Amino acid sequence: MHDTKTIRRWWLLSLAMAMFACAAPERGTVSNRKAPAASQFDFWLGEWELTWGDSGSGTNTITAILDSMVIAENFDGTPSMPLIGKSYSVYVERQGKWKQTWVDNSGGYLDFVGEFVDGKMIFSRDAVRPDGTPVIQRMVWHNIAQDELDWNWEASTDGGMSWNVNWKIHYRRK
Repeated sequence: MHDTKTIRRWWLLSLAMAMFACAAPERGTVSNRKAPAASQFDFWLGEWELTWGDSGSGTNTITAILDSMVIAENFDGTPSMPLIGKSYSVYVERQGKWKQTWVDNSGGYLDFVGEFVDGKMIFSRDAVRPDGTPVIQRMVWHNIAQDELDWNWEASTDGGMSWNVNWKIHYRRK
């Protein structure tokens, strides 16, 4: 026979486990099997030399981690700029979307949702500029070939009707 304290402890433990299960992060799959669409970003894997503008250069190393379920980015803008950042991308199978989180050495944090469409990987997010203007920001990987590709950082202030390219980077495989 169980005393009241034991029953209460088991009840609280059961409640806590149920709450944890409900609050668990979204998962792409139940097991470590990789959904076919989760290979869409494999073109980005590798070590890259980056160039932008007239003289900008840096590097980016992209690896598959956590049983190849997550794409990890290590961006280094030096010597051209002091920006160093990391991103983590995962395919969420039940949503049919990619999700990416970016953090950097300026304290920046960005979160994106995207998909591979018409030969381009496109991630976007809603944001607000310091002056209060709503803006859609997006990253577009395009002109994808075996040893090179282009990446654009774009913005739209008209709900996505038109886009301004704010930064264009050319990737060349090391």
